[in-house]
Order: sequence, then structure tokens, then C-alpha cells
Amino acid sequence: MERRARLGCFQCPGPALDGGARLGLPRLCVLLAAVLAIFPCCSQGHWMWLGIASIGVPERLGCASLALSPRQKELCKKKPYLLPSIREGARLGLQECRRQFRHERWNCSVADSPPDPSALEGALFPSLGYEMTSGTKETAFIYAVTAAGLVHSVTRTCSAGNMTECSCDASLQNSGSASEGWHWGGCSDDIQYGMLFSRRFADSPTTNSTGKETDSLALMNLHNSEAGRQAVVSMMSVDCRCHGVSGSCAVKTCWKTMSSFEKIGSLLKDKYENSIQISERIKKKVRRKEKEQRKIPIRKGDLVFINRSPNYCVEDRKLGVPGTRGRECNRTSEGPEGCNLLCCGRGYNTHVVRHVERCECKFVWCCYVRCRRCESMTDVHTCK
Repeated sequence: MERRARLGCFQCPGPALDGGARLGLPRLCVLLAAVLAIFPCCSQGHWMWLGIASIGVPERLGCASLALSPRQKELCKKKPYLLPSIREGARLGLQECRRQFRHERWNCSVADSPPDPSALEGALFPSLGYEMTSGTKETAFIYAVTAAGLVHSVTRTCSAGNMTECSCDASLQNSGSASEGWHWGGCSDDIQYGMLFSRRFADSPTTNSTGKETDSLALMNLHNSEAGRQAVVSMMSVDCRCHGVSGSCAVKTCWKTMSSFEKIGSLLKDKYENSIQISERIKKKVRRKEKEQRKIPIRKGDLVFINRSPNYCVEDRKLGVPGTRGRECNRTSEGPEGCNLLCCGRGYNTHVVRHVERCECKFVWCCYVRCRRCESMTDVHTCK
């Protein structure tokens, strides 16, 4: 008789799992269950949706089989057509995280796990838990960039006309400045719908099922998610197209559009560098840890953290910290990618890598291309 295996806050379809012996989707569920045993999704489950980035076509699994909190599942069932946008939002955020930190000790190792569920072990989930629950600057950045990614992805879907309940922002139509020779037109990005959906899907409730307020970490995560969304809004720009005889630009049609996600990621990285440490004792809103600075307001767009980050130099398997051993470094750089900083003073190994490629290619009549075989030697430095 078929029954479902209950795993934390989500269910795996099919017969109950027998020690993870089955492959495919149940194997994915076993791996997720192992994570939830350490970080129960009743309190932290709202970040588990990032695992959708590792699934090729989430629509095939259905909302009930995905690692979502009960609230997220309910919203997913109401709007299943948004699953591709949710997956793209998670992928966009995690990919940008890795791009921004690719040269630093913490290189956002949570990003871009293999798309094959059978290859998930040792990829996304084992390293995801610590950064999402530690309350550090890294936690702040991941929550911000993934919330921003969800806004960006859903808004792009609206502007592309792929949904019936949202499209272009119609509030600007038929307005502008006739005296200055321009008017609103085209298709302005309807960012308000993307913002609303991101809040409803990614944010955890401010009170739990017993009516008690959530802990300081949850409030910190809510603040940082909103900071990520505000970064998308602050980077909105205006594009215009000229109309007139011989390109005279007598009249311009303008519309609002989101910036590229790379620019949004760079803004959030700057905010990460200037993030604010807050008190662990939070009543209704976040406040600075240092008492003498509490009169300085914390803005919506600021990133905040509770705990100081580890140095990420040495591997810690319990925390999922890989360390920097074996990472490639730049011997001549004084920046974070330099061997001195990246290797944490342990020194580095140098080995020679031979590159073989085709070069000096020429077209020979008729009809083939003749190339030389070129070799080059490159010194590669890796941390001890």
C-alpha cells in the first residue's frame, strides 16, 4: 500500500523511503531530509526554495514534491506557471553571488550545483546550511541577492507577456512632458508585481503558528531580503527612443527598465562591505549593536548581520566551510585574490600547466582550414 514519507515541512511522493535506496526524486528527498534534520524547515524552511535552482524542470515534479515551506507550497499551487521564474530567480541570485565572491576566501560555494539530482550530494545542500543560518554578513548577502533575483526574474516574465495577471506597467502610459518633447510609452517593467510576489514567496511570517514573534535571525533575514528588493528598485533606469525627421529626435518615447543583474549584484556587494552589525535582542525592528550608535537609523537598503564571520581559511566540515586549500591564487596581486591573502599566510604551490591549441589558422582554396598546433606554458599557483 502506497504512502508518503514525511520529511520536515515537505513530502516525498511514492512509497516510504528505505534508507535512501531508491534513486531519482526519492534520492533528492533523502538528501534534503538530511539537511532538514540539522536545520528544521519549520524555522528556516523559507530558504530551501533555493534548491529549485538545481532542478532542470521543476514543473514536472509539481509543487507538492519540491522543498518548499507550507506557505510557499500553497502559493505555488495557486501560481504553478511561475515555477520557471522562481527557478530562474534562484539561479540568478546564486550565480551572481558566486561571481561577486569568486576571488575571495568565501567564494559563495552554495552556487550552481549540478542539475542532476543524483549528483546533489556534496554540491549545493551540504554547504548551504551554515551560510543561511549563521547570521553573518554572508547570510545577509545571500538573502538579499536571491530576493533581488526573484524580483528580477518575475518582472522579466511579466514584461515578456508570459502571464495574464501582469504585463507592462500601465501606470505611466499617456503621461510625460509635451513641452520637453517626450512621453511615457513602450513597455515599462512592472516591478511592483515582482516585489509583491518576492515578499509573499521568499519572506517568512513575522509570527509563528503560536502567535509569538519570530527570532532575531528571522527578522534579520526579512530586513536583508527587503534590502535586496530595494536594490532592484534603486537601479531602475529610463530608456528612450527618438522619433522625428532624419533622426532629429523631435519627440522621445521613454520607458522604465531594470538594470542588468550584474549591476544590482555589484551594488549589493558594496552594501555587504558596509553592512551593519545589529543587536541579537530585537523587539520589533533591527537596531545597531553598539549602544552609542543606536540613534543612527538603519535604512531599508542597508544589509545587517548579527554574528561576525569566520575567516574561511581552514576547512570545517561540520559548518560546511571548504577552506582555501587548493584554491588558485594570483601571486602578483595585492587584492583578495592574491596568494598572500587568499592562502591566509600558509604559502602556495606552483606548478606548470601546458596549453595546446590551434593557432594561425588559414583558409585554403578549396575548401578547408589549415592551422598550426601551438603550445604554451603557464605557471599556476594554488594555496597550500
